[in-house]
Amino acid sequence: MSTVTSTDGTAIAFDAYGAGRPLILVDGATAHRAVNPANAEVGKLLSDSFRTYVYDRRGRGASGDTAPYAIQREIEDLDALIADAGQPAIVFAWSSGGLLALDAAAAGLPIAGLVLFEPPVVVGDVRPPLPADYVEQLDAFVAEGRRDRAAELFMTAAAGMPAEAVAGMKQSPYWAPVEEIAHTIAYDGRIMGTTMSGNPLPAERWAGVKVPVLVLHGDQTWPALSAGAEAMAAHLPTATLRVVPGENHSTEPATLAPVLREFADLT
Repeated sequence: MSTVTSTDGTAIAFDAYGAGRPLILVDGATAHRAVNPANAEVGKLLSDSFRTYVYDRRGRGASGDTAPYAIQREIEDLDALIADAGQPAIVFAWSSGGLLALDAAAAGLPIAGLVLFEPPVVVGDVRPPLPADYVEQLDAFVAEGRRDRAAELFMTAAAGMPAEAVAGMKQSPYWAPVEEIAHTIAYDGRIMGTTMSGNPLPAERWAGVKVPVLVLHGDQTWPALSAGAEAMAAHLPTATLRVVPGENHSTEPATLAPVLREFADLT
């Protein structure tokens, strides 16, 4: 494990695999290196041509977390990783991490291209929108020491899981790591902003994104997620859409790695 120091002094932990063109993998809500081994596997598969950075977003895993939170702090975290790489990076991001990656590109970070896997977008009535006070509810639960309720709210309101399925998850080994970083779920809620409100995507938020963007969704994913990916691809002038056969809201490293390699070759 290595670390970089972000602008506010926060240590951001990462592993790097291989040598070559820099590729940074950004997790979505609740994920980090200890619970998402797929990123490391992608790094190993691409190690012949890429230096792949797999990092813990702030507040998760081995990374620090300096209050108060702001989206700009996470943009600075990405900037520190790119500075360590020493040249513009390709950034791949899962789910809500894709919105962070777009914000970073719009802010002018040296990013050569973006690959986004199923960014969380709800346009129209394809599914219920997030509650307008979603972030406030998350913050209140965490402040009250009720991390389980914050995690439940994320799973039901954002991920769209039935309450009975979440009740089963709470009995599994998966649940404790989610509760441990439940305070960071509100970070992703802030990053999402209005993207899951059912309203059109914000016209100006990513106007500064000039680099190529590839938006991916699995052909077996939930209809709302495929519709969201289609809406994001249509919204960004430099974006193209690609459907990943046989996948849902995740994909196997052996499937993802060649897609990233092909994108890099064209970027």
